[in-house]
Amino acid sequence: MKNVTIPYFQHVIVSGIIALIGIWVTFISYTQQPSEAFLFPRLISSIFAALAIWTFIKALLKKTKIGNGMSYNNFLKLLPGLIVMITFIFFAAKAVGFYTSSSFTVFIIISFYDRRSHYELKSWFKRGLITLGYFFILYGLFAILLKVYTPNELFF
Repeated sequence: MKNVTIPYFQHVIVSGIIALIGIWVTFISYTQQPSEAFLFPRLISSIFAALAIWTFIKALLKKTKIGNGMSYNNFLKLLPGLIVMITFIFFAAKAVGFYTSSSFTVFIIISFYDRRSHYELKSWFKRGLITLGYFFILYGLFAILLKVYTPNELFF
């Protein structure tokens, strides 16, 4: 027990939470109808859950390089992006649609963490182009190439 450190606990707790989320998402994907619409989510969630469980087991057995863990200051730097992501992806997606919500999330996170000046029009133009590119790649991949069902609401 003397070799147990805070970074070890951080690694075990975070990988355990991610494994539980992976199991939950996989369960949800296998219990939803119509089953044809959930073929791709079932495949991806099953792979995600398997990798998450594997990572959790490796963390428990101390088979991974842990490093120093995450400091409180680094966590505070990540917190706004995490809040935006959770808000838009899990809550706003039903109100404004998957693609619109995802694009808003990317734009806000890029704007928050981008070090370029927020007073220059050129930097906002670049953020908009990156978001637009993200939107077209996301839409092309899911809707056109993979023909995956996504929730249709206000804007897609």
